[in-house]
Amino acid sequence: MIHLDALAQVAVSGVLLGGLYGLAALGLSLMFGVLKILNVAHGELIMLGGYAAFWSFSLYGLDPFVALLLIVPLMFALGLGLHLGLFQWIVRAEEQPRIKNSLLIGFGLTLIVHNVAIFMWGADDRAITTAYSLNALTLAGVRIPVARAAGFLISMLCAFGMEWLLERTDFGNSIRATAEDWRHAALTGINIQRVYLWTVAIGSALAGVAGMLVSLGYSVSPSVGLAWTLKALIVVVLAGLGSMRGTFFAGILLGVAESVGTYLIPNGGQYREAIGILLFLVVLSLRPQGLFGAKLG
Repeated sequence: MIHLDALAQVAVSGVLLGGLYGLAALGLSLMFGVLKILNVAHGELIMLGGYAAFWSFSLYGLDPFVALLLIVPLMFALGLGLHLGLFQWIVRAEEQPRIKNSLLIGFGLTLIVHNVAIFMWGADDRAITTAYSLNALTLAGVRIPVARAAGFLISMLCAFGMEWLLERTDFGNSIRATAEDWRHAALTGINIQRVYLWTVAIGSALAGVAGMLVSLGYSVSPSVGLAWTLKALIVVVLAGLGSMRGTFFAGILLGVAESVGTYLIPNGGQYREAIGILLFLVVLSLRPQGLFGAKLG
């Protein structure tokens, strides 16, 4: 029997989780749209952001939201290093070789980061528990955890902030022009390599923000990278390239579909991943360009 109060609670939980899915996919969508590389190690960047937040809190008592002031620059710098050390060598190839080579590099990077994380921090799940972790607001009988609601707000600000950056700034115009046709963009005087460099850095910083929210609302371990890469890929396909706002809403769609589907299907917990994959296949079949399928530019 379906109880409307329980269904409403499940739907709200799905919305909050979906906001995190959308944030996790922002950086991946941006990098793929601009550089035409598929970084399958994106989940590992999320994992590193989660560990940075956890150890900042455990060792120094730094509130995870305050820790973003440290995490964002660190992950931004890591993104700069990844591009200069790895990705800049493959963006000079044509589009198809770029994707193939980026997959190889991404899988290798995944294995390295995963094993280094196990060696340094062990394989146990770790989560941040603050004084407000159990606090919640109750609206119309629906309980809304404060920490997850704050995380949803941050995810929304990141999505709409990126939308504003791409549409309202000269640098955003450079990114969109490069994504549309890098050859023509170069002819207009745009420094393509600098655009690529900053795009990877911004995508990595967004992954770091998502990692902090994962460690605060859920848990982080060396093995979470693959799961979050899969979620991000599904959201990118659902949204299509070109819309940061659309990526955020696609994440919400996935979160609600998983949560409501899990509630409505008997023993639905074991089918959570299958629900997301099914939604992925339906959208890919009916609308290959995604729900918000305009290209950048």
